[in-house]
Amino acid sequence: MKTLLLVVGRTTDPHFTILINDYMQRTQRYLTFDLEVIPELKNTRNLSTDLQKEREADLILRALQPGDFVVLLDEGGREMRSLEFAEWMRHKMNTVPRRLVFVIGGPYGFAPRIYEAAREKLSLSRMTFSHQMVRLIFVEQLYRAMSILAGSPYHHE
Repeated sequence: MKTLLLVVGRTTDPHFTILINDYMQRTQRYLTFDLEVIPELKNTRNLSTDLQKEREADLILRALQPGDFVVLLDEGGREMRSLEFAEWMRHKMNTVPRRLVFVIGGPYGFAPRIYEAAREKLSLSRMTFSHQMVRLIFVEQLYRAMSILAGSPYHHE
């Protein structure tokens, strides 16, 4: 199984970029994991938020492949503790035949058709974080889950 983090817009803060890349490299010891950036929309000043979400949906759907298991990182999603997420990942690694795709949308969330394309929704917290921070938190949690499954001392009870 391949794992992909699909994000709208590039990470602009170099501090986040360094940390995200570090956790991605660590995670790749355990599973095939990539990050794909969908360019953020340009000239959005005259677009409604719904139209922006629809245009981002076009780009997200183009990046998906048949058979992808799509998981949205969304404030309305299921919350898990790190150990639960590790077990969730173990299950997905044994049942998802192709790609497990996590999606972080644009600043206004997802269009309805992206919710329809998703198989699950996960929330990293009840709090709101910047999209760049969510990327870092997610890749750290994915690394933590993989290290838990491998019996690494990274996670402490």
